[in-house]
Amino acid sequence: MKPAAKFAIVLVTAPDLKIARALAKAALQAKLIACANLVPKIESHYWWQEKIESSAEVLLILKTQKSRLAALEKLVLAQHPYDTPEFLVLPLVAGSKKYLAWLAAVCP
Repeated sequence: MKPAAKFAIVLVTAPDLKIARALAKAALQAKLIACANLVPKIESHYWWQEKIESSAEVLLILKTQKSRLAALEKLVLAQHPYDTPEFLVLPLVAGSKKYLAWLAAVCP
């Protein structure tokens, strides 16, 4: 297995920065992620309860090891205010050797 293959990027949207920061902090404190990027002021358009909706949201980009995904999902689902929070996992194909080593060290 390539070194990058044991890592993943997780996308989660939150309704505001306060909640996004709380989710990021909880995941960091639990050592479930090595890093969280918060991208404010995204505009989401989606189907919800048979209607097209739109809202301002914050996108969390979480970097983690695949072995931590189940625990991370459990934390997000437990602490997120949405009925159906976004939790999408993207596999990592490649990354710099030094950055991947840091990910592995910070999020064992």
